[in-house]
Amino acid sequence: MTTRYIKAAKLFDGQTLHHHCALKIENKTVQAIVSHDDIPNGATIQPYQSGLLAPGFVDLQVNGGGGVLLNDDPSLETIKTICNAHRTFGTTALLPTLITDAPAKTKAAVEAAINAEAASTQGFAGLHLEGPHLSIKRQGAHDPALIRPMLQSDLDLLLYAKSNLPTLLSTIAPENVTLKQVEQLAKAGIIVSLGHTDCTYQTALDYFNAGATMVTHLFNAMSALGNREPGLVGAALETGTVSCGLIADTHHVHPSTMRSAIRAKCGPAPIFLVTDAMSTVGSDIQSFHLNNRQILRANNRLTLEDGTLAGADIDMLACVKSAHQNLNQPIEEAIAMASHHPATAIGRAATLGTLKPGAEANFLHLSDDLALLSLEAS
Repeated sequence: MTTRYIKAAKLFDGQTLHHHCALKIENKTVQAIVSHDDIPNGATIQPYQSGLLAPGFVDLQVNGGGGVLLNDDPSLETIKTICNAHRTFGTTALLPTLITDAPAKTKAAVEAAINAEAASTQGFAGLHLEGPHLSIKRQGAHDPALIRPMLQSDLDLLLYAKSNLPTLLSTIAPENVTLKQVEQLAKAGIIVSLGHTDCTYQTALDYFNAGATMVTHLFNAMSALGNREPGLVGAALETGTVSCGLIADTHHVHPSTMRSAIRAKCGPAPIFLVTDAMSTVGSDIQSFHLNNRQILRANNRLTLEDGTLAGADIDMLACVKSAHQNLNQPIEEAIAMASHHPATAIGRAATLGTLKPGAEANFLHLSDDLALLSLEAS
């Protein structure tokens, strides 16, 4: 058994900041957090004299990276490329995300994800299917020709996928998925997230009661918070059992709106960061196609030719910096929003997004100004 100690001046375990402590790691698993004085004589020590040790980031919405998009080629190789691209920005666990597509493409994505799990692909944590069962009125960059109601065959595919994956996240809209279907999905352990929907406040509450526990990219492509109709946003902020993803690039949501949401969110379910990243992250490509429609990259924004936002051109480390600088979050909370909080949202906070005993030994060495100096991923 290989035992080593990762010694740091400051160590953030995802919830608590420790000073002058070390990670005790055995065979790629965190065994303990100990003080410097408790490190045995003769132990193997890896010292970090400055900066901060923190958990690897967890991203629940990653459409692409490294120049590739899951929709273009749903394969094991594409998933590996996406995971590798985002690891360079501190993300050590992610959900490759398929945007609304044809049934055959969805099946291919499921099989690719199952292959990635079987191959123990580094960084792969499960699959996110964003659509095709959304609202055409709130389609965003999703192709309306591919949006449709959930059929029994779709439900069966999701159940099959979950039986072979550690995590399956499905973004759906009440307009195209019934309460009974949500109950079946939730009972099977599938994370059901409401998104791309024009549903009312009461409808959202009904779907939360049926088992939906998440909201996809809060504020974007959904009914808004109004003075007489709180919509999905109002229901999500008020419901303590519902987690909310947030794209912190300041293009999708104004910083003031994000700050207000963070203050207003009832717990314990958190607001967490997602990138909604496309193929541009980790690459120099300036345009690409999604469902035969061109997406343009300019000024850190991705848009269809009509100006509609189409995913994001941001990595998770940049999201963390934005949460700290633009949303006034303390550094530890900004990191938690990208690690512990998303892991909590999918029920995996014991092993991902944390450095507590039992966790996978995925950690980042960050400078005091949140530059990534190095990382280790199991």
